[in-house]
Amino acid sequence: MTIGLVPEAQEVSGLTDPRGVVETFLYALSKDDIATAEALLDDDVAWVNVGLPTLRGKRRVMKTLAPMARFGECFEVYLHRVGTDGASVLTERTDVLKFGPVRLQFWVWGRFDVHDGRITLWRDSFDTVDFLRSLVRGLAGAVIPVLRPKAPASATAAPGRH
Repeated sequence: MTIGLVPEAQEVSGLTDPRGVVETFLYALSKDDIATAEALLDDDVAWVNVGLPTLRGKRRVMKTLAPMARFGECFEVYLHRVGTDGASVLTERTDVLKFGPVRLQFWVWGRFDVHDGRITLWRDSFDTVDFLRSLVRGLAGAVIPVLRPKAPASATAAPGRH
């Protein structure tokens, strides 16, 4: 799977640096490494996709994430900016969801709260219009490959569609 701009995973045991935890978590998701991703979530984690219902608890979050690994190569993430303030990590990134030839690529802003090496809050926000645009472009790109969005070329590239 293409990892893009997310650094390689670090060893999970003993990992407490909030930024390292978040980068390792995103890397694990992009590599379909569900076990590592699960190990970095707190039992009482809250996953908020603004505008959608909140998932509470590691078991519910993992039940939603696990199918991604079964389909394989369906998630990519490209970090453009990462900032930390104590236990909070803010990310500006391009997320990619792939379903066969359909590639949805859109801007995401995320906040992760990390305590004792575990993610307790994962809050993502995205622009609905940008997401719908990525859906239209992704469907068009499945039929006309030249329209398929390409991965961001660098960390300084604008987040979202390319």
